[in-house]
Amino acid sequence: MGALKDPLAQLRAVNETAAFNRWCGIEVLGAVPGEVEIAMPWRPEVGQYAGFLHAGVVGALIDTACGYAAATLVGQVLAAHYSVNCLRPAIGERFIARARVVKPGKSQVFTACELFACNGTEETLVATGDTLLSVVASSTGEAPPR
Repeated sequence: MGALKDPLAQLRAVNETAAFNRWCGIEVLGAVPGEVEIAMPWRPEVGQYAGFLHAGVVGALIDTACGYAAATLVGQVLAAHYSVNCLRPAIGERFIARARVVKPGKSQVFTACELFACNGTEETLVATGDTLLSVVASSTGEAPPR
């Protein structure tokens, strides 16, 4: 499999190439094989009508964190399916998504994620999610780094 040699540096580099992630202000805080932590600051542009983090952005944070966690073990992946459980309104100064690989495979990777709203040092769980990711193989049969 195409595990990343330096997960944190490689994921930060990939994250910088993603225009959507830059627009959201997503940053990669930590990455070790099978686990990733990302964060995003609150901005009014990512809110919905009542001032909470938009559910679409909640899903994007979960999808991104899970994809990055999978990439640490298998290289480039694409989401085949993901589900999000919004537990309470996402209100915070910052949001942190922590994802982990549940089961890696040669063609599919299962992951799980928790999303927290942060106010100062207080973290509140606001959403959970699961993803099924497909490993993207290169023409050589190996997954390229993500």
